[in-house]
Amino acid sequence: MSWRQAFTHPSHPQAVAIMLLVTLLWSIAGVVSRHLESAASFEVTFWRSAANALALAVLLGWQKGPATLWAEVRGGGRLLWLSAACWTVMFTSFMLAMTLTTVANVLVTMSLAPLVTALISRVWLKHRLPGRTWVAIVLAGIGIAWMYGSQVAGGSPRDLLGTLVALTVPLAGGTMWTLLQHNAQAHPDEHRDMTPAVLLGSLASALLTLPPAWPLAASGHDISLLVMLGVVQLAIPCVLAVAAGRVLKAPEAALLGLLEILFGVTWTWLGTAESPTPAVIGGGTLVLLALAGNEALALRQRAQA
Repeated sequence: MSWRQAFTHPSHPQAVAIMLLVTLLWSIAGVVSRHLESAASFEVTFWRSAANALALAVLLGWQKGPATLWAEVRGGGRLLWLSAACWTVMFTSFMLAMTLTTVANVLVTMSLAPLVTALISRVWLKHRLPGRTWVAIVLAGIGIAWMYGSQVAGGSPRDLLGTLVALTVPLAGGTMWTLLQHNAQAHPDEHRDMTPAVLLGSLASALLTLPPAWPLAASGHDISLLVMLGVVQLAIPCVLAVAAGRVLKAPEAALLGLLEILFGVTWTWLGTAESPTPAVIGGGTLVLLALAGNEALALRQRAQA
């Protein structure tokens, strides 16, 4: 299998490896945002989303051809537009939350995604999840509660607002992963591509944040960093995440997505003055152990089968 086939129709181990790369790329947003000079709030989101939309238009146009891409957007149906709405919320809320509270607080709040995803997929798709996945979700939840409690205690109203904004990310993310799974089940032979939803979501995020961001005041330094985030931290990994989502069950994909928290806190710890508390380190370790155990048991079961 060629590298291109591995990204378009990956096996399960390849999908897991793709998600590891995705979370590593996603995780750089926090540390980069802490090195901005003048851009703030909605302008941060605008430049990142605009760069993401442009990069995706070029990437998908080259991959599919402009005519095919436009046909997929027009014929994508309700699932495509619902998925695009989820991406819009995630793109917009994530960077807004980053400007309101600490990186660790945002990432810890986002780590509720597996719990939300498991609930949505259980109700909507009637998934019967294996026992190992439920155990991993419970352990990860304990780690999240450990970290989350340390962040909420003594927080300012601004921190609380940032947490509430960040809370919309796992809600939208859980819905998005479930939509991808539903699309794969509803159209198993059509291989309907949901990648254009990422493009539509980034374009909508840029358009929605431009009016409150005007007049734009970002320096050339800030714009270069935000454009880099739009391409490297959003466009490339989001396309890869959609490919992995064709193979991974929604809760499993969300569990792997938790690695973004560990990577993100580590980058911020090394690259800024924000240091994680012992509770963040301890809870993050528990999350990592839950993820590793779930994947190890999954590989063992497949090998036995």
